[in-house]
Amino acid sequence: MAVFQPSPKDFPELKNDTFLRAARGEELEHIPVWCMRQAGRYLPEFRESRAGKDFFETCRSPEACCELTLQAMGMEVQMSPGKGPTFPEPLKEPEDLQRLKTKVDVWSELDYVFKAITLTRHRIEGKVPLIGFTGAPWTLMSYMIEGGGSTTHSKAKRWLYRYPEASHKLLSQLTDVIVEYLLGQVQAGAQALQVFESHTGCLGPVEFKEFSLPYLRDIARRVKDQIKESGLDNVPMIVFAKDGHYGLEDLSESGYEVVGLDWTIDPRSARIRTGGKVSLQGNMDPCALYATKERISEIVKRMLEGFGTKGYIANLGHGLYPDMDPENVGAFVEAVHTHSRQLINRK
Repeated sequence: MAVFQPSPKDFPELKNDTFLRAARGEELEHIPVWCMRQAGRYLPEFRESRAGKDFFETCRSPEACCELTLQAMGMEVQMSPGKGPTFPEPLKEPEDLQRLKTKVDVWSELDYVFKAITLTRHRIEGKVPLIGFTGAPWTLMSYMIEGGGSTTHSKAKRWLYRYPEASHKLLSQLTDVIVEYLLGQVQAGAQALQVFESHTGCLGPVEFKEFSLPYLRDIARRVKDQIKESGLDNVPMIVFAKDGHYGLEDLSESGYEVVGLDWTIDPRSARIRTGGKVSLQGNMDPCALYATKERISEIVKRMLEGFGTKGYIANLGHGLYPDMDPENVGAFVEAVHTHSRQLINRK
């Protein structure tokens, strides 16, 4: 049977651009809201569709997957249930960098992801914008050296202190691939991009400024420059550096339209520290979704009052957990819309 292969052209007209307008800092009728990362995993339908399937086998079928991928530059990657990405043969010493592909044909390696993006853009029928994602260089480097997730990231940080030159070489290689990957997503139909620096919290301010921030800036600059050169529509970019509260001022000047925040940052403080340079996104504690619907509404109201209604995208401070009740997620979304309309109407 022939499989429908939509073209990354002639997309349905976007009917709801509230998210994009918020990213640009425009006045809105209500605050947009979405739930970050792992969102599909809490839905029973998603877990059933994934049951018994290898993660990458699912990803490589655009019809089955409209999700997320991990770029591994030639390393073997396994997606373990409950553990996330794992590398059976992690990088241990600088000479292991020779195992990596020096030139990655992103379009060939990740063609299935781009097809999934195009398919998704068509199937959502313009109801909401489609957001593309990538892990940031330091976060991916940590996975590649740790062999997966870690509480201390000591193996990866060892590289930063013992092998700084090799660390910068790897981070540069990752940056090159990430830039191409993000451009491919835009060409395939992504209407916004988010870069996750999930492991910022294990770095100090000095290490962040040397091994994370320069590459985040480079990604934003290069992606924007190449989008312009290619004649593509400009897309807002979001940077989310979890636990990176010490770098908030730097992040607000890193070339992204939106800075995502985790729940450890006070909304009013974040507004002051970013000085109106960027829109903000976040930052309710995901665990607040275990509360009653009434309590969720109170927490949301306080959060919105702290952030204000302009240049703001409501979200959680990290991803949803698999055991969270979809009805409480719905209550979160409804509370954002209700309270934001009330706040805006008071003006």
